[in-house]
Amino acid sequence: MAPPAGQIRPGRYLAIFALIVVGLYALVFFTGDGKPTPKLGIDLQGGTRVTLTARTPDGQPPTNEALNQARQIIETRVNGMGISGSEVTRDGNNLVITVPGEGGEEAKQLGQTAELNFRKVVNAVPAAQPPAGTTPQAAQQQGPGDQQKAIDEAKALRQSTDPNVQLQALQTLNCTADDPLRGNDDPKLPLVTCDREGQQKYLLEPVFLPGKEIANSQAVPPNPQAGQPGWTVSLDFKSEGAKVWADFTSANVGQQAAFVLDTEVVSAPQIQTALLGGNASINGQFNQETATDLANILKYGSLPLAFDQSEAETVSATLGVASLEAGLIAGGIGLILVAVYCLLYYRLLGILTVLSLVLSGGVVYGVLVLLGRWVGFTLDLAGIAGFIVAIGITADSFIVFFERLKDEIREGRTFRSAVPRAWTRARRTILSADAVSFLAAAVLYVLAVGQVKGFAFTLGMSTVLDLVVVFLVTHPLVAIASKNKFLSKPSVSGLGAVQRLGDQTRAARKAATTAKEA
Repeated sequence: MAPPAGQIRPGRYLAIFALIVVGLYALVFFTGDGKPTPKLGIDLQGGTRVTLTARTPDGQPPTNEALNQARQIIETRVNGMGISGSEVTRDGNNLVITVPGEGGEEAKQLGQTAELNFRKVVNAVPAAQPPAGTTPQAAQQQGPGDQQKAIDEAKALRQSTDPNVQLQALQTLNCTADDPLRGNDDPKLPLVTCDREGQQKYLLEPVFLPGKEIANSQAVPPNPQAGQPGWTVSLDFKSEGAKVWADFTSANVGQQAAFVLDTEVVSAPQIQTALLGGNASINGQFNQETATDLANILKYGSLPLAFDQSEAETVSATLGVASLEAGLIAGGIGLILVAVYCLLYYRLLGILTVLSLVLSGGVVYGVLVLLGRWVGFTLDLAGIAGFIVAIGITADSFIVFFERLKDEIREGRTFRSAVPRAWTRARRTILSADAVSFLAAAVLYVLAVGQVKGFAFTLGMSTVLDLVVVFLVTHPLVAIASKNKFLSKPSVSGLGAVQRLGDQTRAARKAATTAKEA
C-alpha cells in the first residue's frame, strides 16, 4: 500500500541514491583511462595561449564577417584534432587560442590559411642559397610597416607573366626566408615558389583547380606492397572538381601537377595516367602527425584571412597549481562557514545538511571526471567559482525545507507529523528556485563566451544535482530522524524552541475547544 501524501519510504530513496553513486564511481574507476581526476583548464594545469593577428592583402582592417568565419573554422579544426578544453575567442582583430596541457605545438599550426590549390609545373630547378638581402622576402624582416611593400614586391617579381622576370625570380628566390606571399598570392597569375623542404624551386602556371573543390581528405598510412612507402593525404573532389581534375590529368599525362598549400609546393607528382575517379593523393615527407594535421586542415576548410602568429605564451603548470589551490581553499572556506552556521542554528538538521553537501560534492566530482573523459569538459577557475556559488544554492534548498518544518511544528504538530507536510510545501519552493537558477545558468551559457561558459555550466549542473540530493538524501534522512526516539528529542534535533511554541499552540487550541464545549 502506498504511503499517505507527503510521506515516503526513506530506505527506498536512499537505496536509489546509493545505486546512483555506485554506478557513477564504477564508471569513474573502470572505464576510460581509470584515472579518477577531472580534466583541468589552462589556468589550472598550464598550457599554451596563441595569439593570431589577421592581415589582408590590401592592408585594410579585416571585416567582422571574415573574423567570425575564421574563428569558426579554427574552432572546428581544434575539435577535429581532438584538442579538448581549447577555446578560440576574438580579441579585436586577433584570434586567441588557448590549449590546456599538451597540444601547444598543434595549436601553433591552427592559424595557417590552408589554401590548397592545384597548378601545372612549368619548370623546376634545385634551390640554392642566394646572397643575403637579394630577395624580396628580406623586405619582410624590415618591420611591420614594410609588410605590404614586401608583398607588392614579391608579387611583381614572382607572379609576373614576363618570362624574363620569371627566370630572374627562379634565380634569386630564397627558399629559407619567410614568404610574404603566404596567403596573399593571386591564383589567376603564375607563381614562382619553393617546396616545403626548401630543396626545389618551381615556376607554376595559374591555378587550374581551387582547393574549395575538395570534398574530403584523410591521412593514409604507408602501404609498401602498393608502392606507397610513407604517409600520404588522400583527397576526394566535389563533382565539378572531379571533372576538372579528370580533364587536366587526361590532357597532361607525363607532366607534373603541383599541390600548393599556402604558396608552398607540398607535392609535385608526375601524372602517369588519366585519373577519372575524382580523387588524388598528396605525397610528401609526411609522418602520421603531419599527414593527419594536413588532412584535417583541408577537410575543415581554408581561412578567409591570413594570420601572423604574434604571440605564443606558455602558461606555467606551477601557476596553475597555485590557482587550483586558491580555488579549493576558497571553496573549502565557503563550505566550512555554511557547515558551522547550520550546526549552530539547526544542530541535528545541520549535521544532515553537512552530510548532504558532502554527498552532493561526491556526485559532482564523479560527474566532472566522466564529462572530462566523454565530452572533453575541462574544469577551470571560473568553473570552480560556479561550484562555490552552488554551495549556497544547495544550502538554500535545505534551509527552505527546515524552515517549513519549523513552521509546521510551531502550529502545534509533532516533529514526525510535521515532516511530510513541510516537505509538500517546501518542495514547490525548492523546485521553483532551482528552476530559476538553472534557467539563468542556461541563458548565461548560451550568451557567454570563454571561461564564463564554464561558470554557467558548473552552476547549472550543480543546481540539477542539488535536486537529486535533496529528494533522494536530505528528505529521507529527515524522515528517518523524525521517527527515531533519540534523534527526535528536542535537545538533539535543535527544534526545542519551536516545539515549546508548538506545545503552547496546542494548549491554547485545547483550552479554546474546552471553553467552547462548556
